[in-house]
Formats: sequence, structure tokens, C-alpha cells
Amino acid sequence: MKETLYLQLDKNIQVQHPHIYLQDICKLSCTSTKVLNRVRVMPVASLDPHKYGRYVMSVIDLIGAIQKKEPELTVIPIGESDFILTYDKAHTAALIWRWLKIAFVSLASFLGAAFSIMTFQNDVDVGTLFSQIYTQVTGEASTGFTILEVSYSIGIGLGVLLFFNHFGKMRLTSDPSPMQVQMRLYEDEVDTTIIEQKSRE
Repeated sequence: MKETLYLQLDKNIQVQHPHIYLQDICKLSCTSTKVLNRVRVMPVASLDPHKYGRYVMSVIDLIGAIQKKEPELTVIPIGESDFILTYDKAHTAALIWRWLKIAFVSLASFLGAAFSIMTFQNDVDVGTLFSQIYTQVTGEASTGFTILEVSYSIGIGLGVLLFFNHFGKMRLTSDPSPMQVQMRLYEDEVDTTIIEQKSRE
């Protein structure tokens, strides 16, 4: 009876050692445990230990290498046809350096968002609008610090928290935040671009 091997690959696989075996880069399932144990430790690539970066590979190369070792084996790939090996050294960054990076990114995001909101308010002249509304409703001149400005400021803060669905460890739903979705889209586009560039070379 002919055995069948299923291998599942992601688009981007991170490795931290130069000698890569089949079990390091894909999930494997086989109808024979003996065959599975043999192919799991099959060498796939041997990278330059000092040359960190991204390497594009094809599932066809994997199938060819597997069938050379196991000619009677039927290989069925699941997932990506081309994939990226991201070879990176193991990070042992100090805790203080990690917190400094988090603080910097948080501060940059906060200041960027604040600047965007302020420029939008100036563009549409919200201050003048609130002043006119306050004068029409109350008959008094606005001081610039009325219930309209206070409630609007609180509303913007709450709106941002609700939109991003994330504040510390608290979440309103289990859905990913818009920032996480955008970061995932960005990663997918980078991976696709790298694969397409390699295929055009």
C-alpha cells in the first residue's frame, strides 16, 4: 500500500539556526509512523550561519527532496506553494531595552494621533462651531471651556478606546484590533512582494 504524506506550510517561517530540517518548517502528517519519523529529520536547507535574512523556497523543491528519499511516498502539500524562511538570531534583549522600545513606540503613536486630531479640529474649525452653538443655545459668549468642549474631548478618548478595542489587558471583544489587522495585512503584503520579486529574478 502506498503511503501518503501531508505537509502544511505557512507563508513566512522564522528559524533561528542555520541547519533546517523538514519538521522545523512545516506540520507533517502521514499514514505511516515509520515514514513520518524518517522524513521529519530530513535536511531541507543549510544556511550561512552569519548571513541573516529572508530566503524564498518552493514547496516543489521540498516534494522533490522528499521523493528522492522516499520514492514510493505520495506527498500532498497543504497551504502555501512558495514560502519564506526568515533566518534571524535568537533575541536576548535586556528587559529595560524592551521597555524603552515600547515606551518610544507608545509615545510616538500618542503624539502622532494627538497631532492628527488637532490638525483635523483646526481644518474644520471645531472651536468656532462650538462657540456659535453655545452662544445660540445659551445666549452667552463661550469661554472656550464649556460642556461642549469637555464632553467632546471625553468622547474622542472613549471613541478611540472603543475603536481600537484594547486598553492594557482589557478587551471589549476577542476580535483583533484594527491595528493588529493592519499589521497583519502589511506583513502579508511584504511576504507576497518578496516571493514575487524572487520569482521574477
